[in-house]
Amino acid sequence: MGNYRFILSGGGTGGHIYPAIAIANELKKRHPNAEFLFVGAKDRMEMEKVPQAGYKIEGLWISGLQRKLTLKNLMFPFKLISSLFRAGKILTKFKPHAVVGTGGFASGPLLKVASGRGIPCVLQEQNSYAGITNKLLKDKVAKICVAYDGMEAFFPSNKIVKTGNPVRGDLVRLGADKKQALDFFELDNSKPTLLILGGSLGARRVNQLIEQKLDYFKELGIQLIWQCGKLYFEEYNKYNSETVKVMDFLNRMDYAYTSADIIISRAGASSVSELCIVGKPVMFIPSPNVAEDHQTKNAMALVNEEAALMIKEKDLDDDFENAFSALFESKSKQGDLAKNIQELALPDATKNIVDEIEKLLVV
Repeated sequence: MGNYRFILSGGGTGGHIYPAIAIANELKKRHPNAEFLFVGAKDRMEMEKVPQAGYKIEGLWISGLQRKLTLKNLMFPFKLISSLFRAGKILTKFKPHAVVGTGGFASGPLLKVASGRGIPCVLQEQNSYAGITNKLLKDKVAKICVAYDGMEAFFPSNKIVKTGNPVRGDLVRLGADKKQALDFFELDNSKPTLLILGGSLGARRVNQLIEQKLDYFKELGIQLIWQCGKLYFEEYNKYNSETVKVMDFLNRMDYAYTSADIIISRAGASSVSELCIVGKPVMFIPSPNVAEDHQTKNAMALVNEEAALMIKEKDLDDDFENAFSALFESKSKQGDLAKNIQELALPDATKNIVDEIEKLLVV
């Protein structure tokens, strides 16, 4: 049967949206006649990114609870009731054969209603510390696809399948020639290259660090590919030079990863999964501003396997130069980190997740 209907829901951040799109793309490849609908939160980035990927999306009036008493929190019960009602109408009209949630506020009401109607539901949890929406849904769904060991702390063990996180298809097998990649950025093939990743919007504290350390990197003879993010590009573009390439966004991530000898990155779940596949020495600087301190926990899962280094934002002033110099000066340390991080890679994650979804489909 090829005329399946799938609803995918996840949003708020790229870390929830892009895995959902990757899963939809794999389902579409296997079932070209299938119909797809995304459900997101109104006014969040999924309302723009999903249509750009070629899929229809419906929005729910939902947002998360703030940590302190605010007007938004007082509105939450009304938003939840509205979203549950709207989710019911969407499900009645679309009649999906399966529903997939990748985290974020909107997936909560949708999967709660869908599971209550007996529609097969699958969760995909990207982080090593489960998000609140997925934790609330754990007893309602048929399968929970995870990327880390030890997720029994959050979910029923009989529902967990370790699949890994979906990553962009062009990264699964990096084939770019290093000289070709460096030529793309107009960099010197004979110099070591540091890649700095702060996410699509950018990371203020990481950008401040790189700005402060430009002379230090110059002394070491290192050239930079510095993805500072859209929010900060105007502020940092002045540092663009022969050896420092300041970018708001990296359209050729395969070239960026191939060029890099060492990578400094945030520790969002999708980034961590990509970096495992890339297999280069990584220094994580987790964002302390995300729910449940997810990024620190994601980074620590790799640090504990001796597969990456991590420095907390509060320790950057005191520790960064010592830690970076020790890594830069030790080829054996770089080699060990690269080998260990690649051993954690799960490049077939998207296929594995879709395999689990297909097992639940009723012909």
